[in-house]
Amino acid sequence: MLNPESFFDLSEFSQREIFNDCTYVWDVLKKLKSYTQEKASPFLIHRCLSDGVPLTSPFIVHNGRLRNARECTITYGDATKGTLHVCENGQILEGASIIMAGATLIGQNINIGRGVLIESGAYIKGPTIIDDQAEIRQGAYIRGHCIIGKRCVVGHATEVKHSIFLNDAKAGHFAYLGDTILGNQVNLGAGTKCANFRFIPGNVEIKTSNGTIKTDLRKFGAIMGDECQTGCNSVTSPGAVFGPSCILMPTTTAASGHYQARTVIRP
Repeated sequence: MLNPESFFDLSEFSQREIFNDCTYVWDVLKKLKSYTQEKASPFLIHRCLSDGVPLTSPFIVHNGRLRNARECTITYGDATKGTLHVCENGQILEGASIIMAGATLIGQNINIGRGVLIESGAYIKGPTIIDDQAEIRQGAYIRGHCIIGKRCVVGHATEVKHSIFLNDAKAGHFAYLGDTILGNQVNLGAGTKCANFRFIPGNVEIKTSNGTIKTDLRKFGAIMGDECQTGCNSVTSPGAVFGPSCILMPTTTAASGHYQARTVIRP
């Protein structure tokens, strides 16, 4: 089966409704643009915010409000482990999120959950949804139409475009993800690249044990089921579809097509 439930446990994913009525797991990519436009409501509204201008001071998001954090004391712990803390007048602000000075935001429709850390140098375009305790690290580039789940990491020099991270997915270092879905607890080694555009004209097709399936997608990166892992400097060709718990070894290129669960892809 190639439906979403064959790849992901969606029970704890806050945006799981986007996977409704998808015959194939990649069908969700056809809905992602309209879904994020609808669900990422205008939020980043403040007189000190300007599109494309790096923040000159830190901001906090608390109880649905965005405000300057100059008077707050911040403990920069690991957001994914709940050790990011904001204190104001001696009182901890439960669930407060931090946008550090130097971050750049484009558009008001960037929704930020509880306990999120957005580091200096991150560049985020809306519409984007960032769920609780996610960590957007220095140099991350989120190009819009993205959903970042709970406790996820978008790391240094990592570019993400039109993609979904389910809960606890991590792309910590020097990655590219275009038109890609990462399942729960997926971990990408440094330098992983998920290519999303074929050299040869035409839509991406998926080779399976039962024949080739047309996706009707011109741009299609990778789909990695729950608990997949990639090694450093690995590459996925457009339309690489991994069942749960697959391993892509370091410096290996995975051809397009469907890989059964627990497959190990070697050079």
